[in-house]
Amino acid sequence: MAEPVDIGELHRRVAVADGHADSLMWNRDLNCASEKGHVDFPRLKEAGVKIQCFTVVTRGLPIIDGFSLFALKEGWPRHARADEWARCTFQVDRLAAFCLESHGSASIAGTATQLEANLAGGRLSAVLGIEGGHALGGKVERVAELYQRGVRFMSLSHLSNNELGGTSTPFFGNKPLTAHGREVLDAMGEVGMLLDVAHASPAMLPELLAHPKARPFCSHAGVQGATPMWRNLSDETCRAIADKGGVVGIIFAPQFLGGRTLTHVARHVAHAVNVMGEDGVGFGSDFDGMIPLPQGMRDVRDLPKLTAALLAHGLPVRIVEKVLGENYRRFFGETLGKRPPFV
Repeated sequence: MAEPVDIGELHRRVAVADGHADSLMWNRDLNCASEKGHVDFPRLKEAGVKIQCFTVVTRGLPIIDGFSLFALKEGWPRHARADEWARCTFQVDRLAAFCLESHGSASIAGTATQLEANLAGGRLSAVLGIEGGHALGGKVERVAELYQRGVRFMSLSHLSNNELGGTSTPFFGNKPLTAHGREVLDAMGEVGMLLDVAHASPAMLPELLAHPKARPFCSHAGVQGATPMWRNLSDETCRAIADKGGVVGIIFAPQFLGGRTLTHVARHVAHAVNVMGEDGVGFGSDFDGMIPLPQGMRDVRDLPKLTAALLAHGLPVRIVEKVLGENYRRFFGETLGKRPPFV
């Protein structure tokens, strides 16, 4: 009989990581502990999270959008609401300011060296990404500018089709990668910006994964082998990501997992491990992304409950450590601040 695991000690020891949080769009100071939303720097520390991907959202729901009204309601300044590029740079600058004001508790990690220095120094590593290449406002040269600002990954589409390609959202026609999307993908490969395949249409995925300069991962998704539905990745896609050394972050949203419990998250993790191997799976919570969380999870502080669910599901401690964050630590250690090795 296996000995009981001290989950608190596990979270202190492991480089716990999460691939996706939309916290920057909400009008909250991430340095202040709050009961609103799911994530801030103090709550991440309490949960033992050491690597957190923060994503920039610039466009809202399909057809109705409404993001400009959301930003107005959240108290964004007028200049930040002007267009999608302004929305993007506002959030990028906000994260930089939060980290500067954190008194050394958080820092943007743009290189593998910075990531390891943060881990050694007890600082949260904030890894910055963009959700949807429409944030570029049609200007390919902005990829390099975002990289200089600390952005390290980007998805090409989000909740609806855009000028780069198609979304996985139903009833949008399953559009492929466009010529402009290919230009952006080339530019990302040139600077070493990672490709997030979350929200990509099925028609676009094979071309993204076959691109010779792209280093793909998926910041947040479920897997079709556990719950067949439009938002989730096929086994074939998961294997293709694993073959390039990438990670799939399993989303926590019940509507994509086939149920409302932490056991449903564990089912998706276990299936992804079976398909991709133990080095390819992590968490992609979608914290602060306007989604409900599983029963018993109020915010990031309840992450240890998910660790307990993984152990109860029969995953060995060694694999749980990798899913908790060591896989993301390895992936970002290989890719942050570097051009893809096959360029």
